Amino acid sequence: MNRKAILIVLDSVGIGALPDAAAYGDAGADTLGHVINTCHPRIPNLMRLGLGNIDGAGFAGAVDAPQGSFGRLREVSAGKDTTTGHWEIAGVQLSRPFPTFPNGFPQEFMERFERAVGRGTLGNKPASGTAILDELGEEHMKTGKLIVYTSADSVFQIAAHEDVVPLEELYRDCEIARELLTGDLEVGRVIARPFVGGHAGAFRRTGGRRDFSAMPPDTMCDLLERAGKTVYGVGKIEDIFGHRGITKSNHAAGNPACMEATLAAMREDFDGLLFVNLVDFDMVYGHRRDAAGYAAALEAFDAQIPQIQALMGEHDMLMLTADHGCDPCHTGTDHTREHIPLLVWGRDIAPGVNLGTRETYADIAATVLDFFGVESTVRGSSMLGKIMKRG
Repeated sequence: MNRKAILIVLDSVGIGALPDAAAYGDAGADTLGHVINTCHPRIPNLMRLGLGNIDGAGFAGAVDAPQGSFGRLREVSAGKDTTTGHWEIAGVQLSRPFPTFPNGFPQEFMERFERAVGRGTLGNKPASGTAILDELGEEHMKTGKLIVYTSADSVFQIAAHEDVVPLEELYRDCEIARELLTGDLEVGRVIARPFVGGHAGAFRRTGGRRDFSAMPPDTMCDLLERAGKTVYGVGKIEDIFGHRGITKSNHAAGNPACMEATLAAMREDFDGLLFVNLVDFDMVYGHRRDAAGYAAALEAFDAQIPQIQALMGEHDMLMLTADHGCDPCHTGTDHTREHIPLLVWGRDIAPGVNLGTRETYADIAATVLDFFGVESTVRGSSMLGKIMKRG
């Protein structure tokens, strides 16, 4: 019997600060609470599933009879970045965070990188991805030097104009950086940031972004693949896991394209996990402190939930969650260390089960593996016994 687990990560849609958030400068952060209370988006389907019933939710919206099971999860791993969050969702707990470089990367490393790629570099500092294009884009076009920058996340980002550095060369340069960034320099991701436009103020990033992740230890994706299951990644999922354990992928860019790819994948006949990342909440709205845009994106996703449900088979399971926060109403433009919400729905899933506060994101991996009857070697405890209908 073929069945699907549809796991959709609403990138950065956190639901309130973790107990250790102050250590990360994130005391008081609450992505969902602040967006909902500030902009009042209409998200009836998420609320019907139980979003407002989650313990500690900082917004009104609890319903008397939630249609799904609901809860929130804490992050055990150190950090608050995309890679760390997704890896823990997939069963990996990191004891130390990936390194960050608030003063830029060491000069000796930059010189090695420049020799390896055959181009000079500009920047080498933390920066907003749009601001640094306005600052250095024209110089890059004149000199051909790569724009290198980082952020509060563990990333080495390379921006290049598509007319100056062809995409394949940019990707090759990212692969070179990935190979060189080892040991104390092993960042979570190297990111290709291609852009177009003719002058400052007109530069814009394109959909050619690619992420080159550090290689994870075994995750639920590897275990499912070895068990003969399909692991179908949508969006940047394949990049986050270094293409390991992913048997099929649609590298769609942006929420609309990723949702189109998700619905198309659901129409396919396969037995396994459909693992989706919706990046725009984070990249387009959270980092740019656009609460109104964030709210509109929540409304757009909410409106598509009935389509997802209509395409689900009798024994399929839908899980909606996040990977960290990126509160557009908090200070700064970085990710925020938050709980993540969890909503679970399916015709076999009991409605109204309060899962409380789970001790690790990895409970999601344990539940997915249990759903497919695959022996788990990951951290985390399965929730399947609590949420499956009896008899």
